[in-house]
Amino acid sequence: MKVFVYGGSGLVGGHLIKELLSQGHEVFAGSRKPESQKGSNQLHWVFADSSELTKGQEILEKVDAAFFMGPPGQTNQYEILSPWIEKAKQVGLKKLVLMTAMGVEHAPPEAPFRKTEIMLEGAGIPWNIIRPNWFMQNFHTFWIAGIKQDGKIYFPGGNATTSFIDARDIASVASVLLTTSKNDNQAFTLTGPESIDHKTVADHLTKVSGKNIEYIDVDPKVFESSLVAAGLTKDYAAFLVMIAGALKEGFASTILDTVKTLTGKDPITFSQYAKENANVWK
Repeated sequence: MKVFVYGGSGLVGGHLIKELLSQGHEVFAGSRKPESQKGSNQLHWVFADSSELTKGQEILEKVDAAFFMGPPGQTNQYEILSPWIEKAKQVGLKKLVLMTAMGVEHAPPEAPFRKTEIMLEGAGIPWNIIRPNWFMQNFHTFWIAGIKQDGKIYFPGGNATTSFIDARDIASVASVLLTTSKNDNQAFTLTGPESIDHKTVADHLTKVSGKNIEYIDVDPKVFESSLVAAGLTKDYAAFLVMIAGALKEGFASTILDTVKTLTGKDPITFSQYAKENANVWK
């Protein structure tokens, strides 16, 4: 198959590209700077950027399926992705997989994530929606500064548990859904295999890194200010605070077998993720 991956240089997109290439598919990967990416006979980098909403959409005329996700750090997913979904509808794409987030189905219809889902559901082309829980990889990306500088995980999560998921498992599910049709027109919530609290996360990171790492349950306003100081927009920082509040209330604790059901593989445990990234926190 020929598959387009929006955000090909990102975390999930990068793993998805590897999965698709390993299965022999041809991939067209979207990037703001395609000329700076390394391609191959089966991997072609093309322009796709949220700052130029319609540029590059002609790639959808050449592919069988496409993977879309809202760019990290931005909350206007509908504004960014709706022109692409409309183009996919026009060309009669054989399959479109959209990644949103766990719990989006409960959001009001005007919320950007949910509005995008509703548009896709009504587009008249085969679709899947995947709604992953919080990423394990956040601990070596979003929250890395506090861990490296202070040995602290600063997060307003209380004592609630979360079924963290590895981005590689999300990519594996997306790959299956993009290249098969038996699960068409369904949405799937994706979780890891266990639900743990942030103190347990800190214990895992301490064990693998040899560095004492603690969890600090910070005030949501302090958390929001730190995100803005780190360069996130106020809108996106407020969005993260909102979904962190849902986590603290227990809404991120559910464990589902979706990854195993769809891929045939056991999802990656937090312990495995921590061992593989031990050097990051030292």
